[in-house]
Formats: sequence, structure tokens, C-alpha cells
Amino acid sequence: MKFELIFFTIFIGCISAAPQGAKEEPIAIISQSSNIEVDGAYQFGYETANGIKGQEVGTVKKATDPNSSDVIISSGSFSYTAPDGTVINLTYEADDVNGFQPKGDHLPTPPPIPPEIQRALDYIASLPPAKTR
Repeated sequence: MKFELIFFTIFIGCISAAPQGAKEEPIAIISQSSNIEVDGAYQFGYETANGIKGQEVGTVKKATDPNSSDVIISSGSFSYTAPDGTVINLTYEADDVNGFQPKGDHLPTPPPIPPEIQRALDYIASLPPAKTR
């Protein structure tokens, strides 16, 4: 988990700093900060001249099982303007129970469950548990 988080952070940094084309000027980094604590907790943030912004905070959660390693719980956000002019804002949380959970108005959402299907699901949920042999 820690390696994946570090890789993700490096990946985002490389994308932000990657050359934008032979004829274009490099995009300036307006602000950048990072802090890594001895216990593994961290925070970072950045903003570029073309309006890209990002930040993340991570903390270490001690494992309850002595045979398991500690896990990192993180949350953050980033924003940028899409080529069509739409401002994209994404927030996220990531932990060992629910994984990566992004939220943003631009993300697709599932269609509503048809009423007939919902009634069937409600009926199934109301049934007593099946007996096992």
C-alpha cells in the first residue's frame, strides 16, 4: 500500500512536470509543499500556473493483528480545467477497508434501480435466512 501511494505521488508529479510540447513553454509550479513525519504520516500540496491544484494527507493506522503491517489512510483532492473548459474537482479517500473512493461531479453514476427490481430485492431481504445442512 505504501509503495502504491508513493508511486501514485511520483506519477502525478511527473505528469505535472512533463514537457507540454516542443513549442510550448514549461508550466511553472506556483507552490509546492511536502512533509513526511517519522511515523510515516505525510502531507503534500502543489499548484501550477495553468490552474492544476492538488493536496493529500496520509496517516498511519496501526494494525490490530500483530502479524499484519500498518496501513496508510489517505485523503486528498485535485482540480484542473478540462480541454472543453469544464473545471474538474475530485476528492478522494483511501483506506484498508474501502480502498480508493473518488468523488466528483464528472464521475459516472449508475442508473436508478427500476421499481420492480427494487421490490424483488426488498422481498428477498425480508425472507428468513436459509438453513444450512
